[in-house]
Amino acid sequence: MSGPSLFHHSATTPPEISARFADIHPPLEPQAAFLEANRCLYCFDAPCASACPTHIDVPRFIKKIASGNLPGSARTILDANILGASCARACPVEVLCEGACVMHHQAAAPIQIGRLQRFAMDALHASGAGLPFKAGADAGSSVALVGGGPASLSCAAELRRRGIGAEIYDARPLPGGLNTYGVAEYKLPLAESLREIDMLAQLGVVFHYDVLVDATMLAELGRGYDAVFVGTGLGAVRRLGLQGDALDGIIDALAFIAAYKSGYILTVPSRVAVVGGGNTAIDAAIAAVRLGALDVTVLYRRGAEQMSAFSFEYEHALREGVKFRWNVQPVRIHGRERLQSVELVELASNKDGFLMPVERSEFMLDLDLLIFAIGQTAHTGLFNANYLNRVATEDGRILVNRATGQTSLPNVFAGGDCINGGREVVDAVADGKRAAIGIAAWLEGTRVHD
Repeated sequence: MSGPSLFHHSATTPPEISARFADIHPPLEPQAAFLEANRCLYCFDAPCASACPTHIDVPRFIKKIASGNLPGSARTILDANILGASCARACPVEVLCEGACVMHHQAAAPIQIGRLQRFAMDALHASGAGLPFKAGADAGSSVALVGGGPASLSCAAELRRRGIGAEIYDARPLPGGLNTYGVAEYKLPLAESLREIDMLAQLGVVFHYDVLVDATMLAELGRGYDAVFVGTGLGAVRRLGLQGDALDGIIDALAFIAAYKSGYILTVPSRVAVVGGGNTAIDAAIAAVRLGALDVTVLYRRGAEQMSAFSFEYEHALREGVKFRWNVQPVRIHGRERLQSVELVELASNKDGFLMPVERSEFMLDLDLLIFAIGQTAHTGLFNANYLNRVATEDGRILVNRATGQTSLPNVFAGGDCINGGREVVDAVADGKRAAIGIAAWLEGTRVHD
C-alpha cells in the first residue's frame, strides 16, 4: 500500500464508513444543551477562555445558549475561531478549556464546553444562515497561502475580513488539510470539514486544488503576491527504514485514515499492528477495530507513561479493544510480496538512560496489516531555492516571530505544524489568525513608506 493513490476524490464519506464511525461525543439535544449552559458560572476572568489557544469568549457564547440566542452564540465563537465547528469536535477539550473549568475545584463535572460549542455551530449550519459577517472593503492587496489546512484557512478568513485578497494553493483534490484527510471520522466527519470550506468561500477566499507548490513556484508566488503565508503542515510519515517496509500490507497512519474516510478502504484484515505512541497511532488503531480487525495491537518502544497520546485517548482505545505492547521495536519485516510477520525486540534503558535492545529478546508477531505512526518529516525542500534560502529554519521547522508569524524574509509568513512540529488543530487556527493580523500590519506599513 502507498499514500496518494489510496484517496478517491470524493467529498462524501461512504455510508458504510459513517455507520461504523459514529460520533465519539454525540450532539446535545436542545433541552440538554439549555440545562448544561445554565450550569456555567460565567466566570468574569474565565480560565476556560485563557486555556483556548484562540481565546473564544466561552462564558459569553454559553450564556447566549442559555438565553436562546443561538445565532449570537455562533457569532461569538466564529469571531475568535473561524473553524469553531471542527474545533468543537476535534479539540482535546479535556486538556484545554474543559480541563481549566472552575468546576473541577468544586468536585463537579466540568461544563461540556466542546459539546455546547458544537450545539451552537450545528444550529447555525441547520439554519442555512451562513457566516454572520462579510468580507471587508477591498484593501488593494493580495496574499498567496500555501497549503489548505487549518492555519491557512484561518489566515485566509481573517485576511478577507480585512479586505485583503486570499488565494489558497493546495496539493490535494480537497481542501482542509488534516481536518479533511487526517482526523478520525468519529471525531470530525469529512462532510463537516468541507462545510467550513463552503463558508470560507462566502468570504471570497479563492481555492486552487491539485497544485503542488515546489520551491520554484513558491518563489513565483512571492513575486506575484504582496505576501505569502506558508501553512504546509508536515511531510511524509516516517518509516523505520527496515527492509521490506514497502511490502503490500504496510501503510502509514495518515494514508490509512485518508483511505477509509474516502471509502477506498472499507474493511481491514484480522491481525493489525500500529507502530507509535501518539494520538494518530490511537486513531489508526481504533479505526482498524471499527473496520473489522479482530486483533489490533499498538507497538510502542517506551512505556505507557511516556506515550505522547493523551490519557483519555489511551483509555478510549482500551474500551474499543485495542491492545498495547510496551518497550518493543520492530527490527525486521518478513514476507515476499505481502507482509507476513514482523520481528520485534524488547527494549530497556541502560545506565545512561538510552534505550537498548535486550539480548536474546526477539520474537515474531504474525500480521496482516502494519501501520506506521511515528511522526512526520518536514517540508524543508521548499526552502532550497535561492529566493527563499533566507527563511530561517531549525530542526526542519520554520522560525517565525511568534507575535506576527513573520519569517526572516519580510513578505513570507508561516503558521501551523510547519512552525510547531505538530500540535492541535486549534493551535494552527490561532497561528493563522495571528499571521493574518501580522500580514495586514506589515502591508499597511509598506504602504505608509511607499
